[in-house]
Amino acid sequence: MRIDIVEVGPRDGLQNEAVTVPTAQKIEFVRRLAAAGARRIEVTSFVRPDRVPQLADAEEVLAGLDLPDVTISALVFNERGLRRAAAAGVAEVNLVMVATDTFSRRNQGMVVADAVTSYRRLAAQAHDLGMRVSLTIGASWGCPFEGEVEPGRVLGLVGSFEADEVCLADTIGVATPGRVTALVGAVRDVTALPVRCHFHNTRNSGYANAYAAVAAGAVALDASSGGIGGCPFAPRATGNIATEDLAWALHRDGYETGLSVPGLLHATELVERTLGRQVPALLGRTDPFPPPQEAAPES
Repeated sequence: MRIDIVEVGPRDGLQNEAVTVPTAQKIEFVRRLAAAGARRIEVTSFVRPDRVPQLADAEEVLAGLDLPDVTISALVFNERGLRRAAAAGVAEVNLVMVATDTFSRRNQGMVVADAVTSYRRLAAQAHDLGMRVSLTIGASWGCPFEGEVEPGRVLGLVGSFEADEVCLADTIGVATPGRVTALVGAVRDVTALPVRCHFHNTRNSGYANAYAAVAAGAVALDASSGGIGGCPFAPRATGNIATEDLAWALHRDGYETGLSVPGLLHATELVERTLGRQVPALLGRTDPFPPPQEAAPES
């Protein structure tokens, strides 16, 4: 069975880092991920530089990439961001709506109902430009400001506008496998769109949640090289699940991802060196398994 892993390290991974990553290092990071087999990469976001300074060089990063076999995606919040993304050659836009009003105001400066109205217009414009549209529903399982999020709130947003895919995001890492199973199943009951899931490992449940999502019918999972990342507007929202750790586990269980684990580790090595610290991912800290086959002795 094939499970697509959408690499979000260059955007969701780097956006929360205090160390300013040079443009050239970001370009090399994306190139290494592509060389490792990543075919959907969320490279950047087109937002105000004062809101997310780390990603102020969006156009420069994209101009430095020539990856015809990779679907490049970017986060956009408004028409200006969409125009910038289209001019930069982005193939897919990610529109993130948050399930609660308090978090939506902090993240996007508007309540959920206003975000729905705005994004209907954005999605239509993106489709007119020939771009793929992914709808991500943030805080699908819990909000840092309002607490528990009832499934009905999420289900009410699933069909908000014409999209090509719906992604359920556990922005603050409070989902558990049983809740993931229930929500993914409920979403699949109300839409024929492919379902993707985005998990943070804040409370060490991210990988179990990823497996639960796959079992419930999700066809794609977000992950971040090295397990870096977080949301600047959610208190204590720590890293994403790590691409290499997730890919290794899925491969061991017979799933196909198209990713090379050694190639992913090569990308993470660059991230660690650039950030000057050890990343949360665990695979690079241990020996390869299964061990590499030794060459047979010559007769």
